Amino acid sequence: MTSELNGTVALVTGASSGIGAATAKRLAGEGASVALVARRGDRLEEVAGAIQAEGGTALAIVADITSRAGADAAVRQALAGLGRLDTVVNNAGAMLVGPFADAPEGEWERMVDVNVLGLLYVTKAALPHLIKAAGEGPRRTADLVNISSSAGRVARPGTAVYNLTKFGVNGFSEALRQEMQALRVRVSVIEPGNVDTELASHTREELRAGVEAQIQSIEKLQPDDIADAVAYIVTSKRRVAVNEVFVRAADQSW
Repeated sequence: MTSELNGTVALVTGASSGIGAATAKRLAGEGASVALVARRGDRLEEVAGAIQAEGGTALAIVADITSRAGADAAVRQALAGLGRLDTVVNNAGAMLVGPFADAPEGEWERMVDVNVLGLLYVTKAALPHLIKAAGEGPRRTADLVNISSSAGRVARPGTAVYNLTKFGVNGFSEALRQEMQALRVRVSVIEPGNVDTELASHTREELRAGVEAQIQSIEKLQPDDIADAVAYIVTSKRRVAVNEVFVRAADQSW
């Protein structure tokens, strides 16, 4: 595997399935060594094995990034195992939809913990190493890519707290982009529409049929479609900064 990312290291959260797994495989295909971070060790090992079978380098790191200690440990393990850090993809996410007034205790907290705090903890731990890579690394640039959602642009009934977290990710990404610009750490946000992943299965069972009915006419995006967007961002030449990518399913109107 030889390509634009040769000699670099990427860390991907939520890498045990869906967009995270597809992104990890794609970045490995572009030449990066990849640290895979998630809670499900067995699934991580499957993804790592698939990368290694194709000649790539992958390190599975079991961690819960919703704690600062877990995020810090994940970044430390990536550095210890792979030696540096040039790219971070904050992909881990939770989507628990349903009317705000009826949401059971714990749902709001789970989305805030994963979508906001987890992203902040990983970013904080990784940023000094990204700054170093941008100054000294083979590409003289580094990338932080935050996976948001079309829900970070368009609010709809039943997704109020999810909207809150994803609008927040968009705002944070833009502010941090401006802070990091002079240091050549490129900060990007990707806003996928409907993607065929496990995310919808997080919805409470009694609401699942209604959610599926709303999107049954849509040909969903595939995880590889979003991995393509990540790869486009991070393989761009140093002079190019792709700050925002909004990817809807072709049938999706909102």
